[in-house]
Amino acid sequence: MHNDDHPVGRSLTRREMVALFGGSAAIAAVSQRAAGQAPAAAFDQVAPDCVALPRQTEGPFFVDEQLRRSDIRLDPATGITTGGIPLELHLAVSQVTASRACAVLPGAQVDIWHCDAAGVYSDVRNRDADTTGRKFLRGYQVTDANGRARFTTIYPGWYSGRAVHIHFKIRVPSAAGRTDEFTSQFYFNDELTDTVHARAPYSAHRGQRLVNARDMIFREGGAQLLLPVVDEGEGYGATYRIAMSPGEPAARFGRGGGGSRR
Repeated sequence: MHNDDHPVGRSLTRREMVALFGGSAAIAAVSQRAAGQAPAAAFDQVAPDCVALPRQTEGPFFVDEQLRRSDIRLDPATGITTGGIPLELHLAVSQVTASRACAVLPGAQVDIWHCDAAGVYSDVRNRDADTTGRKFLRGYQVTDANGRARFTTIYPGWYSGRAVHIHFKIRVPSAAGRTDEFTSQFYFNDELTDTVHARAPYSAHRGQRLVNARDMIFREGGAQLLLPVVDEGEGYGATYRIAMSPGEPAARFGRGGGGSRR
């Protein structure tokens, strides 16, 4: 079974949320309020809204490639575009201010990474594959003046021991050379995943996919990290809003890049 480290996030209680917005330096994520709208419309119409949600493990497959790009499907090492159903991911990043208001956050580095349709990550070596040197399905964007970042990727595949997910990390330089950091994972509706994975190239991957409810990491607040995916014809789109509270130093969970499956 794949070891993606132990879950570290959890939902906050009401008392903890009050403490958070009363001055705690904890990092927060923001829930999506516009599920059911087209992603572009939701992206432009909703105001910042800082609500604390769990952060989750980085896992063993984070590699700090420093690839600044919006379309992460291309492998620059081979020139091959990763096959799969397109997914447009729109993120709106905000921050909790000193006065406990919620304001857009420009200049934040947002990384995402996930496996391909066959459940393989790039730039790692394990018993199933050696993809060292390849860099598909990894990249980062810097949020614009409105706190927005956009990615073009594919709907993720699955691998043993985990539900379908996308990892993400947000980093913001702060005082004294410290970096504020929030790391977590996005998840997908199981019924939608069944539909997507019935199509090529996902259907060539044989075996039993783990559903959300059976994923130990998903159980630690994953329902609050479900992407509100909508059908855009040739692919899918999703908008999600995230917020950070300054003052939390960067914390690394997992073993970093090049991990192995167990």
